[in-house]
Amino acid sequence: MRDKPTSDGPLDRPRSDPRSPRKLYVGASIRRLRRERGLTQAQLAGELKVSPSYINLIERNQRPVSAALLVRAAETYDLNLAAFAEARTEDLFGALLSAFEDPLFLGVGLSREDALDLAAANPVLGEAFARLHRAYVALQSELTEARAAARSGPADAVEDARAYLQASRNHFAPLDEAGEAVAAEAAGPSLFDGLCRRFRDRHNIRVRILPADAMTGALRRMNRHAGEVLLSEVLDQASRTFHLALQLALAEQGATLDRLVNTAKFETDGGRRLARSALANYAAAAIMLPYGPFRAAARELRYDVEAMARRFGASFEQVAHRLTTLQRPGAEGIPFFFLRVDAAGNVSKRFSGEVFPFAKYGGSCPLWNVHDAFRTPRRILTQIVQLPDGAKYFSIARTVHGEAGGFGAPKIDRAVALGCALERAGELVYAQGLDLDAAPATPIGVTCRLCERPDCAARAHPPLKRRLVFDEHRRLATPFSFAFD
Repeated sequence: MRDKPTSDGPLDRPRSDPRSPRKLYVGASIRRLRRERGLTQAQLAGELKVSPSYINLIERNQRPVSAALLVRAAETYDLNLAAFAEARTEDLFGALLSAFEDPLFLGVGLSREDALDLAAANPVLGEAFARLHRAYVALQSELTEARAAARSGPADAVEDARAYLQASRNHFAPLDEAGEAVAAEAAGPSLFDGLCRRFRDRHNIRVRILPADAMTGALRRMNRHAGEVLLSEVLDQASRTFHLALQLALAEQGATLDRLVNTAKFETDGGRRLARSALANYAAAAIMLPYGPFRAAARELRYDVEAMARRFGASFEQVAHRLTTLQRPGAEGIPFFFLRVDAAGNVSKRFSGEVFPFAKYGGSCPLWNVHDAFRTPRRILTQIVQLPDGAKYFSIARTVHGEAGGFGAPKIDRAVALGCALERAGELVYAQGLDLDAAPATPIGVTCRLCERPDCAARAHPPLKRRLVFDEHRRLATPFSFAFD
């Protein structure tokens, strides 16, 4: 038997005594602290009386942070020391726990304690493991969906545009910055009036609200010849403001919109055009819900969507969708995912923010309570869900209504879901009073063709990667039987 190596090199770290305190690696938290205060590594090192190289090593998780340095940082920057020290470990622990629960590791014997030990004792290796598992899950999903995509014919313009937004994490800094500037100038008792004033003063264009019959089916129309923006009276006030902000973004930020889409790669011209339209809508939301004030309100109100909608004069859906865009470096919000479906289960809008693995094709799981929202209109439903890989999420769902002109006019009812990783749910007002660790989770799948749960009675299709098993003399509660070989 060979002797065990005795090197003290970086790859030969000895196991720590279980009785000794765990070393604390909080590089992400230190980096976030520095960026939020606009400091360089050298400036932070000077204020904490350490070398810039030490700060650099800490931020890259190549050195643990000492207790003395933590205390000094807490005193200097008025930190909640316990929350600050635990934040990084808790986030990584959640990611590792989800990975360890993947069926891939069945029989290996990985436990919650193993996840916590790895997150605390070796976060660099833990982050690498979590990242590798995310890549594995993404690849499995892509390989499976490739079979579905092959049946769908030519490239899908809608998915082409969605892929662009996803790759950008649905965050576009130039549009946010422009939106904040416009909102600040148009500030007053009414943003709508401020935007009307801006159209008049800068573009010599007036805004008019006309009856529905005069708009001939349109909700918004730009009449350049007459120098008018026309809005239909069927729009509620939140929608009027949004449409006006959208028209203003098209008038003033056209060059920025063109630059963003022309520097990206698209498979279809339709995808490029849809992406530009989505960016114009993003720009309108950035005016109506400016990044800085909106993020501050989200934190103050604990992401209470209805309360934020009242504060900004926006709709529930507008606020929920805007929450998915809070990805400004150093000033991030909670990473949310968003879904909008109709009563038939058709998905008309979705964004995952690298948080939730939506399927590119098909609907969502019928066990997700976003579909139950239609039974209780305008009431917010909460739910903890768990995917087959063990990852858990907290979501809220509520119905929203499209524009309607009055009695007898067709009404479009949809439901939206907004969710985040369960580890962040404690920051939401909707989780107040819930024991998130003990509360039961509803087992759901991404979509039936990608879900391999064998005991789901709600299944509509067998999984693509599994072989169907037929037995005429045996009927199970589930509609399909399939093998895992």
